[in-house]
Parts: sequence; C-alpha cells; structure tokens
Amino acid sequence: MAFQQPFLNPRIPFTGCIQGGLFEGKSITLTGRVLPGAERFHVNLQCGTKGSPDVALHFNPRYSGFFDVVVCNTFQNSTWGSEERSSKMSLPRGSSFTLTFLVNRDSYSVIVNGTHFLDYLHRLSISLVNAIYVEGGVEIHSIAFQNPATACVPQPAFIQQSYGVPQTAFIQQATFVQQPVFQQPRGQNRGRSRRHHNPKQQQHHHQQQQKQHAGLYQAPPPYSPPQAYVMPYKTIIQGGLYPGRTITIQGLVNQDANRFCINLRFNSGVAFHFNPRLNDNQVVRNSLLQEKWGSEERNGGMPFYRGQPFTVTIICDTHCYRIMVNGTQMFTYNHRYTLLQQIDILEVEGNVSLSSVVV
Repeated sequence: MAFQQPFLNPRIPFTGCIQGGLFEGKSITLTGRVLPGAERFHVNLQCGTKGSPDVALHFNPRYSGFFDVVVCNTFQNSTWGSEERSSKMSLPRGSSFTLTFLVNRDSYSVIVNGTHFLDYLHRLSISLVNAIYVEGGVEIHSIAFQNPATACVPQPAFIQQSYGVPQTAFIQQATFVQQPVFQQPRGQNRGRSRRHHNPKQQQHHHQQQQKQHAGLYQAPPPYSPPQAYVMPYKTIIQGGLYPGRTITIQGLVNQDANRFCINLRFNSGVAFHFNPRLNDNQVVRNSLLQEKWGSEERNGGMPFYRGQPFTVTIICDTHCYRIMVNGTQMFTYNHRYTLLQQIDILEVEGNVSLSSVVV
C-alpha cells in the first residue's frame, strides 16, 4: 500500500485521484472551513472522473437558515437513490472543521471534529471508488489519505531521556508479513478409488517429493504470531505530520499504573507530550522546545482508569491537535512547533499495554 501525498489548498471545485482505491480500514480526512454565506457543499466518493460517474457516497450539508440538514445518498446508473438525512449539524457556516471518512466493511463512518457523526451503509462496492470530488461553499486546506497499519518488527535504536519516564531502546519499523503457502492436506482425495492408481503417477509424485526435499520448492514459512508491542514503544511516522493526519493508539491501562505518555517528536524536541497522571487525576500536555519544557496545560477531565482499555486518536489539524479518547473529543492543543512535516517519531511509554497502533 503506497503512501499518497495529501492535496493541499486545492481550488474548488476539485477532483482528485484516490491512489489504490478504497478498502477496509482506509480513511480520508479533509480540513477546511465552511464559507460564511454557504448555501451547501458536498463531498463525493466516486467511481471515476469522466462524464457522470457513479457516486458511492454523496455527503451534502445544506444551509437554509432555519433548518440545516446533512443529506447522504448514492448516485448509480444516472439515478439518485433514497436520501438519508441528519438534522444534527456539526458544520455550521463560517466554522473550521476536520472531516474524516473511515471505510468499514459494511459502511462509511463520518467523523466531524473528532466526534462520530453518522454511518452510511455501502450501496456500491468500495472497490469501485477511485476519486474524490468537492464542490460548493467551502474552502479546503488539505485532503489526506491514511492506510491501516502493517505489522512491525522491533529494531535496536538509540536511547534518549524523556519527560518523567525512561525511553525505549527499540524502534518499530513497518514491514509486510509474508503469508504462508498452504499445501494440500493429506487425505484430500479420499473420494478416489485406490484400485485405479497409476504407477507412472506414483513415480511422478515421488520425483516431486524428492525435488521439494532438495529445496527446489518453497517450504511454507512458519506461522506469524499476532503483533506484539514492546514497551516502551517507538515508531517512525512516514512522511511526518500534516493537517488531516490521524494517529490511533489502543491499549490497556495497567492495574498498577501511575502515569504514561504519548510523545510526538521531531529531531531535537517533543512537539506534543500527552501525559495522563492517574495519581494526580490530570492529563498534562506540553512541548519540549530548545531543550526546555513549556507551560503545562492541565484542564479537562481524566478519561483513563486503571485496568480499563482505551483508544486515543490524535488528529493533526491546521492550528492544533484534537485528541479523542474512546470516541469523544476530550482535549485540543495548539501547535507550538509548526514545522509539522519534521514531526516524524511516535513514542508511547509508561504503565500501559498496547494492542494496536495506526500511524
């Protein structure tokens, strides 16, 4: 799955290619602003760019002044289907937004500003979708694409000092896991009568076995166990950050946990330090710039509990990070280090066990 560069500040109307098409786990994130005088705008996930292509998902906020609504639909064989309408409007006129379309097996999930907005069941196969189209009263800052994570293999790396928690001596590098080559089980052809066996076929089968033992046939690789995350954990963020990029971390807070932290680092500092401290019942946010920690931000609640699972989603917006915990936006943190593309290391440290990391 190749990495696709984001579209930045495209002119509206805009049509762009989705490299590799859609598949389960892929997400598309748009950042932008609804124009103050907008009457409507729409985002289409569509099948081609010429003529009147089929549209798998038509996402269409409409502003009437008294009754704003979001309409979703599918355009197939030159005909619109039945509309699905939502009267809750999370994209008011004049507002900035982060809009994410997450591809699930049976539906699209639409996430607005870090909060789940709606689900739309597939009416067209996602394998047909290869383009995105945006039109109407909106300006777009970025359109970013993110593939699901691949398996990782720990590699030795350097050790650095962290903010209150020791750092790891391992770095995770993404790699594809080779799939096993399955051989036909013995007894597969039991339905055939043994009375009609052919001596020449037996001799040929014996020769094939000899070749295999001689190494001329590929032996099936060993079983690959599920992904294991060594703590402390570190991984490269390929391509660095940009508006619309999302990082999702799932795990379990240990029973004896005191604190843990998530760091987004660049070469000589920490752009964003996210540090739940359970004994203090606070989540501290900060940055390490020019070898000095800045002022801490401590407002907001404590959404983490000992012995409980969690999902943390960090959405990189144009001016800030939006942090969701278990599907609810809990915090925002304005950028103190603005060279986003240089922020290319993710670290997780402390009293947690990880089950999934998607960067």
